[in-house]
Parts: sequence; C-alpha cells; structure tokens
Amino acid sequence: MVAPVSVAVTAQGGSGSQADFFVCDFFAAVPKHDLATMEHPLFSLSTRPDRRILEYTHNGTDIRITPSVKGRATIFDADILIFCISQLMAAINAGKPTSRHLTLTAHDLLLATGRETSGDGYRRLRDAFERLVGTRITTNIVTGEAETTSGFGLIEAWEIVRQSRAGRMVRVSVTLSEWLYRAVLSKSVLTLNRDYFGLRRPLERRMYELARKHCGRQPVWRVSVDTLLKKSGSTSPRRVFRAMLRDIIARDGLPDYSATEIPGDLIEMRPRDVIERPDRAPQISPDAMDQARHLAPGMDVYALQADWLGIWTASGQPALRSPDKAFLGWVKKHHGA
Repeated sequence: MVAPVSVAVTAQGGSGSQADFFVCDFFAAVPKHDLATMEHPLFSLSTRPDRRILEYTHNGTDIRITPSVKGRATIFDADILIFCISQLMAAINAGKPTSRHLTLTAHDLLLATGRETSGDGYRRLRDAFERLVGTRITTNIVTGEAETTSGFGLIEAWEIVRQSRAGRMVRVSVTLSEWLYRAVLSKSVLTLNRDYFGLRRPLERRMYELARKHCGRQPVWRVSVDTLLKKSGSTSPRRVFRAMLRDIIARDGLPDYSATEIPGDLIEMRPRDVIERPDRAPQISPDAMDQARHLAPGMDVYALQADWLGIWTASGQPALRSPDKAFLGWVKKHHGA
C-alpha cells in the first residue's frame, strides 16, 4: 500500500505568527526513537505514579527530571513520542514539510503502538498525555548541533480536537518541545523493531533501547551491571536489579538482541542476526567512520556500515580499490544531510 501524502495545514498564511500543523497520516511508518532518550533514563520504569525528582549525571550530561502530581512520564508513555517521531521522519524522508505542532488520530496511535482500542485504552492514552506534558526536564543534552541548558516538557501542549459521542478522543493535537523536534530534524534517531511495543516489562524495554543505541549491529556490547543499573533508570536495589536481569536473560525475549551474564560482573549484548562477513570483507578505517558521522549526523554509523556490507555481499563481493571512498560515497548518496 502506498503511504498517503502528509500535508502541513497552515493556520494563518504569510505572517508565520501561527504555527503550521503537521498531519500524522503516514500508513505504517517505521518506528523510530530519538537517541537522547534511548541513551539517558528520562522515563520512569515504575508501574505506579513516580513523583520523585531524578538527578542524573553521566559523561558530562546532567539531567534533572521533575514530575507533576500525575507522576513522571513512563517508558510506555514514550510510545506517543515514538509515534510522532516516526511520522515526522517518514515525512522528512519523503521530502514533505513538517512542524513540531502535530495532529493525529488517536485510534491510529493506539494501533501503531500495539495498544488496546477499548475505552480503557483511550483513558490510559489521556493519562499518558498528561504525564508527558507535566514532566519537566532540565538538561544540557545536545540535540542536533546545539548544546544548551534548558528546562522543558517532552511535549509542550496537547488538546482533544474532536471527541466521539461516547466522549473518547478521536483527533488530538500535540506540540513537541523544541528540544525533541530539533533532534528529529537533525535525524538523531534510530529505527526500532515493531516487537518493541509488545514488551510489557519496563526493564525489558529499557534494555532493548540501550542495546539498540550502544550495540546497534556491532558484534557485541559489554556493560557492567552497575553502569546498566544507572543507565536504565531503575530504582530497584542492586540485588533485585540483578535478579530482574537474570530473569530477562532466561526469558530471552528481546527483539534483535540476546543478553548473557559473563564473568567480571558484566552483561554482554549481541545482535541475533549478525551479518556473516567473509574474511576478505572490505575494512573501513576509523577516519572514514568519523567522516560518515559528519555526513550523516545523528545516524548510527555502525548500522550504516552493516547495511553497506550487506549490499556489498549481495552484489557479489566485488573487489574495491578504496573501501573508504566506496562506503563514504554510499553514505553521502543515501543518508547525507
């Protein structure tokens, strides 16, 4: 099926005093999440209202998250942001205009994120909107090329545009924060497996996000239990957290990745379907990988390398005079900013 064309509806033409609205109507948009929220524990893993203020510092990044009386936004509330980011990226890739002011159909959002379309599903969706708008973040995280210390909500506003006779939201308008919208425009996003929405344990979701961000399609990512505890955002005691990790490892239900506990108090994450690279596979130099990061800002360069190697393998593994030039030319053509 061909995706419907996304349009921006201008509230007031010419003056620019009122915002354009981006209509979320791309059918089956590929799920995408922004790098910053995959890297840092912005969302609560608690299934109960979490009203604690979170202070987090790691590798020069400082974050303070202040919840509202409704509680801090949860990792399941983030599905709304993933839906919006996915729609915006589909439009960008199609060369269509976008805006941080979106209108969306609630039913489409529920279906796309694997949620119930019952009356209870709509009620939980409304609660999620309220937690997202009420959770305030102060941080110096870089999005795009801008590093600023600022305070904001993950969404600035939302409203029900149209309701059914039964009082269920039908169409909703959402205004994303400038911070999040800037991340989308800079393509600081990664693709998610659709099975992500089927993960019902918060820590499983968080482990998948971290594996996708740090491992990508590299052969392996190793992380200490202590670092994983910190980056996950879990508030469980260390011994309880370790038990939860072991249970997840035993269940082996993460999409795309498998987890193993190894000596040294480490957790090892590996992609399930690593491309088998022949011994004579072209090697890409570290300098070329750095150049690729500049050509495709925000993209996962290791995933790009894996995609390029897959194409090289499918084309018969031709001999390359300069693998670096071939790889960078492909990145510039298909993913260049």
